[in-house]
Amino acid sequence: MEPQVIKMYAAREQIYPREAKGRYATWRWVCVWLTQLAFYGLPWLTWNGRQALLFDLTTRKFYIFGVVLWPQDFIYLAALLIICAYLLFLVTAIAGRVWCGFSCPQTVYTEIFLWVERRIEGTRSARMALDKQGPSLRKAFKKTAKHLVWGAIALWTGFTFVGYFTPIKELAHSVTTLSFGPWEWFWVLFYSLATYGNAGWLREQVCKYMCPYARFQSAMFDQDTLIITYDAKRGEPRGALSKKAGNNAKLGDCIDCTLCVQVCPTGIDIRNGLQYECIGCAACVDACNSVMDKVDRPRGLVRYSTDHAMENNFNSQQIRRRAMRPRVLIYTSILALIIIAVCASLALRTPLKMDVIRDRGSMGREVEDGMIENVYRLQIMNTSEQSQSFRISVSGLPGLTLLTRDEVTLQPTETLGWPIRLRVPHGVGEKGSNKIAIELQSLDDPSLHVRENAVFIVPR
Repeated sequence: MEPQVIKMYAAREQIYPREAKGRYATWRWVCVWLTQLAFYGLPWLTWNGRQALLFDLTTRKFYIFGVVLWPQDFIYLAALLIICAYLLFLVTAIAGRVWCGFSCPQTVYTEIFLWVERRIEGTRSARMALDKQGPSLRKAFKKTAKHLVWGAIALWTGFTFVGYFTPIKELAHSVTTLSFGPWEWFWVLFYSLATYGNAGWLREQVCKYMCPYARFQSAMFDQDTLIITYDAKRGEPRGALSKKAGNNAKLGDCIDCTLCVQVCPTGIDIRNGLQYECIGCAACVDACNSVMDKVDRPRGLVRYSTDHAMENNFNSQQIRRRAMRPRVLIYTSILALIIIAVCASLALRTPLKMDVIRDRGSMGREVEDGMIENVYRLQIMNTSEQSQSFRISVSGLPGLTLLTRDEVTLQPTETLGWPIRLRVPHGVGEKGSNKIAIELQSLDDPSLHVRENAVFIVPR
């Protein structure tokens, strides 16, 4: 008996998505244009003489239009991620995987790369025929041209991505002078290869096997979530149209043209029901509607609907009414509270920070005339985008005096380490630690001040 080979993994079947045209295809391209104009354009916008959106890791400053965040403000970045997560939960609970189908970077770049492929290699049937051909000059030319265009898009994408972390104008100058640093080279090439590989080669494999969202979407869906559905009651039994009179009366509206499968970017048959591979792009809806128009039957055999609507024949008004269910209201309330709290915190945020650091080399020493001296270092951060002058004052012990200059000026978004020396007369204060306060008051804005507690050490 010959040994039997059992394959643990099925071989990948190459998918050649057919181009879909219709309302949802138009909206998908609108999302492509909007997301890419934002992604490629935002790094070039200026705000107060600097890049409007920049996560400058070198200087540890995050510029988001008129807001400047520091490492101490990481809570705001965390809050932004929480807002995005809750927004995703809310959208998914209402409209399923509409994010995946229209705005996910994987979908967007796959759509762009497929557009390039269609323009160079032709339609779905032409691409399939080209891949089946043997080696030829024509095939080599088309394949080379396609990959060169893909590579150019990927490189520009990688360059733009790094431009969010390194000032993009400096980055562009480095490109023209060939003075890229090793980290810039690494991240530009890394992100370029990721874009080229994911959108050009892996495509649906990322959505089906790598993306965790596909795996836990079922926990976020319920019977009133909008999904791509096939109306089996109306469509079955399916079959091709017959020229003989009376034969078509026994069939449903589905003529089994398989166009819904041909346009699907993940290669599934929506007529088999909701599957985790479905990204909700609605390409099958456009394809089916175009066929229904040609055979003079009502649109909507494949459509956005809900399980409850399919079972109970709800109309669009009833679907919208059931969308406002407890889960959606809870998500909306939590999201609104978080957004209000973050906005209020940003509005009330003081654009001045100060940390008091004691000189570890001297815990407190006796100097001339029996005075007791302590040395500190003030780490002052002007988080606004205006130059500010400040006056330093101290309090907490009788006779506490500041020996160093009490005025300091900081440029916009500048951090400054400012050493100060404090003294008290002999006999003032208790042996050991004594509580004091150091205050920083803006000379330009009376409402802007910060107060930090510290300790003054009197030697035992």
